[in-house]
Amino acid sequence: MFARRSISLFIVLGTFLSGGVAHASNLSCAVLPQLFNLYFRFHYVHRNMTDEIKAHTVDQYIKTIDPSKTLLLQGQVDTLKKNLLATFKTMDEGDCKAIEESQDALVKGAEENEKFAKEFLGDKYALDESAELVTDPDKRKFSKDLDEKKALLKKMIHFQITNEMLSKTKLPEAKKNVIHRYELDTKRTKEKKLSDREVDFAESFALALDPHSSYMSADSLEEFRIQMQLSLEGIGASLSSQNGFTLVEEVIPGGAADRAKVLQPKDKIIAVAQAGQKAEPVVDMDLQDVVKRIRGKKGTKVTLTILRQGDTNKTFDVTIVRDKIDIKESAAKITYETKKVGDKSFKIGVIDLPSFYGGGREGRSSADDMRKLVLEAKKNKVDGLVIDLSRNGGGLLDDAVKIAGLFMKKAAVVATKGSDQRVDVLADRDDETAFSGPLMVLTSRLSASASEILAGALKDYHRALIVGGDHTYGKGTVQVVSDLPQGLGAMKVSTGMFFIPAGASTQHQGVESDIELPSVFSTDDIGEKTMDYSLPPQKIPSFVSSEANDDDAAHHWKPIDGDLVKKLKKLSQERVSKDSKFAEIVKSIEDAKKNKGVIRLAEMKKKAEEENKKDDKKEKNRKAKLKETQAPLVSEGINIMTDWLASGAAAPTISAR
Repeated sequence: MFARRSISLFIVLGTFLSGGVAHASNLSCAVLPQLFNLYFRFHYVHRNMTDEIKAHTVDQYIKTIDPSKTLLLQGQVDTLKKNLLATFKTMDEGDCKAIEESQDALVKGAEENEKFAKEFLGDKYALDESAELVTDPDKRKFSKDLDEKKALLKKMIHFQITNEMLSKTKLPEAKKNVIHRYELDTKRTKEKKLSDREVDFAESFALALDPHSSYMSADSLEEFRIQMQLSLEGIGASLSSQNGFTLVEEVIPGGAADRAKVLQPKDKIIAVAQAGQKAEPVVDMDLQDVVKRIRGKKGTKVTLTILRQGDTNKTFDVTIVRDKIDIKESAAKITYETKKVGDKSFKIGVIDLPSFYGGGREGRSSADDMRKLVLEAKKNKVDGLVIDLSRNGGGLLDDAVKIAGLFMKKAAVVATKGSDQRVDVLADRDDETAFSGPLMVLTSRLSASASEILAGALKDYHRALIVGGDHTYGKGTVQVVSDLPQGLGAMKVSTGMFFIPAGASTQHQGVESDIELPSVFSTDDIGEKTMDYSLPPQKIPSFVSSEANDDDAAHHWKPIDGDLVKKLKKLSQERVSKDSKFAEIVKSIEDAKKNKGVIRLAEMKKKAEEENKKDDKKEKNRKAKLKETQAPLVSEGINIMTDWLASGAAAPTISAR
């Protein structure tokens, strides 16, 4: 017998935890043991400290502080690992000397790298187009000595110079930019405080438990809430960091900066002043610190000093009144496609749902937004709906349950099992079926967590056709985010495992597609099972509801059967085999396997030149590229839906009960 109750994935246990960390105003060495015990108190599997967890913590810490394996030498790593393991015995007394030693070693490594870059990029520098670089640090060892590290740095510098020159930067300027990058690395490494490294150690401990447990500092927690609520107060601009400058990437439509008509993409913010205060220079400042200075409460003013470069360079001040920003680009949205087959026309709604967001009084809810879009689609008399989850990494569990309920009557959607082995089933209790027509869900290996819950539930009930990559990400664990007292941030801990209605966990295997399409993301290095210390999958008895469908003809939906899937798959395969875009995807997958993570400078230049010829005028940012990569999936999804509608198999039939 399963307990059926509605719970929220993200809950606050601040009052419950308040006794666990006493009298701490910031994370410090002495606080770490108490913090670790809190994780053990709630974790799904791990209940106490073991030698294995200690070793994994130290491994993760080394990976965190030197992810590129360019700062530390193998001998330093061996010494640090030994000393850091001993820290677990001394931190109760506030002794984290080994963490301090790691900071000293990092500073020394950064200074060595900066010195070498300046020497190597001197007057005699010549670009070596035959250079090859193993890009994945996990496939490289730490350098055994300084000479070996210099050999690696030479390759990296050649590729950094090439990247600069592919952006149409002349060699002298490219050399200056690369040198400045190493100078910034040294500066920022030196600026790290011992408390920052202790935060790194806490984060490493959480990751040693499983890939999704984490420690969030106060700053990280703020970012997390912004992403969940899709709203913040500020100027309404997307920013990035480049060569020490803070660049305006995008002016968000409807935001304060957009209404003021003063900022443009590529503007450089070189100083920030609060109302009535002196401007503070922000060149070479960490992006996160710049953002902190720009954000602020609604109605307050901030003055930015802007450097705008073009035919001429000009510097000017801009004062903007901060306002509430609605991050619309991350919210659900719908588009419509009309496809004609013979003398029939079919209207198809395509809903893009990038995440399961929500929370906060003024924040948006993905469930509410999806309900509005589905009802809008129904009002517009769509013949079929396609939900794109191919870039959706998850979010709020409750919203996934509510969204599943838009397409079924009463249905148990997901079960969670905790460390006490109790199984709780979350069900949609709403009698209404907002849309009963043909439904398709697009997925890829980027679809994770709540995405897998929605796709898996709709598949187990035969309610939706799943189309996309071979399978979804395979994240099947439950995380609870709990505020810590004294402003210490929050802990995110894996407290259980998800199960979809047929009883399977989505852990590792994810949700398989009914119709598989070539995808650049269907590679061995993407997925939960590739993550460090990933928890193994489990299974429970089926909890499929008998009340998911409706006898009422207006709300009854026709379950998807094997014959339909077989027919649609054959038609799709015939199309895909002749599609040039899918052919490019297949080739890129084969090339990646052949290259095995090695980038060749000459090939990189050749490919960039080909891309520039294809689209010399259009500048694409990272999100546009990702969307372009997914375009063939969406297009073929619409084609499959058209086949489905044209076949007549979409019409519901009512069986006697």
